[in-house]
Amino acid sequence: MQFDAHLDMKPTAEMLKSHGLGKYGEIQKYIDSECLRVMSPYTPMLSGMMEKSAEAGTVIGSGVIEYNSPSARFHFYGKVMIYEPTGSTWAPFGGKKVVTDRNLVHNTSKHPKAGPYWFDRAMQDHKEEILEGAQKIARGGK
Repeated sequence: MQFDAHLDMKPTAEMLKSHGLGKYGEIQKYIDSECLRVMSPYTPMLSGMMEKSAEAGTVIGSGVIEYNSPSARFHFYGKVMIYEPTGSTWAPFGGKKVVTDRNLVHNTSKHPKAGPYWFDRAMQDHKEEILEGAQKIARGGK
C-alpha cells in the first residue's frame, strides 16, 4: 500500500507567537517577571540599587534580564575587583578594573540568601514552579 501525505503547517515562529511563546509573548513575559521576582532574595542588597537596576534594565518579554549597575558583574561572580595601578577598590580618577582571586563578602542582613551567581541559585530553587506557571498559561490558565 502506498499513499502521499501532505501536511500544511504554519512557520515555527508564527506557531510560537500564537501560543504566547515567542519574544514578548504572554509566557515569555511571565517567565521574565517571575525570574526577577524569585531572584530578588538572592540578589545582593545594600541600598536596593542593584535590584532596581534589573527592573529598569529589563524589557519584560524580551527573554533577557539586564542589570544596569556598574557593580553587577563583580557582585555576580563574587570576586573583589581593584583598580590598577593603585590596587585600590575605589578609584576617583579611573583606572583599569581587574578581577582578583579574593572572594567578595556580601552583606546578607537584608537578603540572607544574597551572594554570587544569584540567578543560578534562584533557578535551582524555583525553576520548577516557574515552568509549572508557564505550562498553566500555555493551557489557558492564569
